[in-house]
Amino acid sequence: MARRKSDDKRQRILQAAVKVLAKKGYHRAKVSEIARRADVADGTIYLYFRNKEDILVSLFDEVMIEHLRQGRQELSALQGAPEKLRAIARRHLGLLGGNRDLAVVFQVELRQSTKFMERFTASWLQDYFALLAEIIEDGQAEGSIRADVPLKLVSKSFFGALDEMVTSWILSRRDYDLSELAGPVVDLLLNGAAASRRVGARTLAAVSRAAR
Repeated sequence: MARRKSDDKRQRILQAAVKVLAKKGYHRAKVSEIARRADVADGTIYLYFRNKEDILVSLFDEVMIEHLRQGRQELSALQGAPEKLRAIARRHLGLLGGNRDLAVVFQVELRQSTKFMERFTASWLQDYFALLAEIIEDGQAEGSIRADVPLKLVSKSFFGALDEMVTSWILSRRDYDLSELAGPVVDLLLNGAAASRRVGARTLAAVSRAAR
């Protein structure tokens, strides 16, 4: 079934919002600028969104809905927690590493307000952590992840590592493929950084270079 023109226009507005918010910042960006970028009349914006905040919330919700949907679909074909965590890491880093403007909005603009953070933590971020917890619990049961480490600590450490890789990539002037760090990040999480562990020098070096 062909997409309705109204759906296409709504997507144009969201795509334009990513560009404007990344360039101007949430507080300085104007709805009229988003409309101009989307090539629609100012009033058209309000047919789809209540205000600028609603645009940002809708953008986050739609990206996360699709991210989690595709993630769960991909995970259904994989076996073992390590492979599933690598898939999640590749998808996370690939999603934001493939769109610098979107990464700026997610990493910077969404964190400008405690209200925004509370809103997103209580919704899709909570679902994201639930998915991670599910994988980690399976890994602890199968023996691929230590069972004596608190589940919440493992999930937050995993998310925090990916989050920092994206932030470092945004701040860096170098252009590199973020998704290539998925394997090293997971290996570091599962095996640690001790020299006695079976972690290759290239794995640690890759993470170290990206964090500079």
